[in-house]
Amino acid sequence: QVPCGIFDDPVRVTQLKEDAATVRKAMVQINDLSGAGTALALNQATRWIITKEDHAKSIISTVSEYMLCQRVKKEVFNSEDEYVQAVVAHHALLQAAMKAKQVVDHVACDALDHAIEDVAKMYTK
Repeated sequence: QVPCGIFDDPVRVTQLKEDAATVRKAMVQINDLSGAGTALALNQATRWIITKEDHAKSIISTVSEYMLCQRVKKEVFNSEDEYVQAVVAHHALLQAAMKAKQVVDHVACDALDHAIEDVAKMYTK
């Protein structure tokens, strides 16, 4: 959080999308492995759970520590309303990532992808 002035917003958006894709793949794998009932399946499911947690956490970190702390500044918006909309969109993305950590339902991934797309518009013009 040093004010270095080196920002590559499209790269951050790409990273968010890759993290979300990994969360989705992890959910699929967890669901596939959950019925196997073997020690190997349990081991693999546990590894996918950890992966899902890590990538959802990465999204939360990027949005909170990079986007909200360094890029969403009141002075860069044309109006108070645009600023508030930006804060709300970023908060919705944080909540979607949190929900994706909690469940193994593709609906949470769909919501996460949608929230990323809403925020991405602010960074990839």
